[in-house]
Amino acid sequence: MKLLVILPRVPWPLEKGDKLRAYHMLRHLSKDFEITLVALNDEGNKRDAIPHLQPYCQHIEIIRLYKPMIYLRLIRCFLFGSLPLQVQWFLDGKAKKKIRRLIASTQPDRIFCQLIRTSEYVRDIPDIPKVLDYMDVFSKGMDRRAQTAPAYQKPVLHMEYKRLLKYEHNVFSDFQAHMIISSQDRNLIVHPDKHSIHVVPNGVDTEFFHPMQAAKDYDVLFNGNMSYPPNVESAEFLVNEVLPLLKETRPDLKILISGATPSPRVKQLAGTSVTVTGWVEDIRESFARSKMLVAPMQLSIGLQNKLLEAMSMKIPCITSPLANNALQAPEGSCILVAADAPAYARHILHLLDHPEQAERMAEEAYAFIRQKFRWEAVAQEVAQVIRQARTP
Repeated sequence: MKLLVILPRVPWPLEKGDKLRAYHMLRHLSKDFEITLVALNDEGNKRDAIPHLQPYCQHIEIIRLYKPMIYLRLIRCFLFGSLPLQVQWFLDGKAKKKIRRLIASTQPDRIFCQLIRTSEYVRDIPDIPKVLDYMDVFSKGMDRRAQTAPAYQKPVLHMEYKRLLKYEHNVFSDFQAHMIISSQDRNLIVHPDKHSIHVVPNGVDTEFFHPMQAAKDYDVLFNGNMSYPPNVESAEFLVNEVLPLLKETRPDLKILISGATPSPRVKQLAGTSVTVTGWVEDIRESFARSKMLVAPMQLSIGLQNKLLEAMSMKIPCITSPLANNALQAPEGSCILVAADAPAYARHILHLLDHPEQAERMAEEAYAFIRQKFRWEAVAQEVAQVIRQARTP
């Protein structure tokens, strides 16, 4: 069966959650499908990614999106359009023509779109079954951002929230099958048929993210794409709200903030107690050098890859109720959950004071991850969704 996959980004390097999901799906789906990959690219030259993707694709088309044209389209969309700005960001007329020519020449049996950001390219094609991977509910994340944003940002964010809410509903009927990462996200989709959406979680490469021995130079790790607003806010919360409570009894405590493209706000967090690394070649080293991962996610919805990866490396984890609602890890035995800064501080100090409990929890979490979140099993679910998609 021939499959056309359309991605909003080139899935290499694997520093963002959507890239991770796309790469591992390509890797495993290639065993059952002939894949033509279309990857939009607004980040500069990505030819070095092709050798990493070629083993899994019959054909690869990287379509460059240029920033000046993107900004021009955004201005027009903001003033006169109705599409969400983040859909318009990835929508390019020349790219659409190229994709249509590719469809005509390859004649795929199925089309797979990752995120609503790519759906506009094919939503009006009637005769090929199409699958949309929502991944997360962007409207809810935007609503949360709008509620906590500075006053001058609120009007634009609220407008984007309204547009996303409408678009997530309207695009549903243009696709024959749908996926999303968690059931909590599925429940947030405003559509009467939302329960037909297949819940397909992220996975973790348990062979790559395996337990490693290293000196524990840091007490606490927070990692991720450090320009992503929910990660920025979580890092600030950890350093500004939780760290002062920890230093009352552990003045020498060390926090590591590790991940690509740290924003200026994240860079400002660096100090005697806080190390901000930026991009690291092998993120496993950051996990291995830390006694625990703390992920105080307040805004982000969906399943957090950082939790899967840490658990796969037997690193104890503390997170928010929001993040664990998606993960569904048994609280207490596999993970600790905190709702405010004092609770995070108590959990962190408890694990530092009771390393034997931290070790037991890490072992339980490791078994939980290997049972439920292996990419091989996830890809089998995706393949089934794709095969079962039918045109009306």
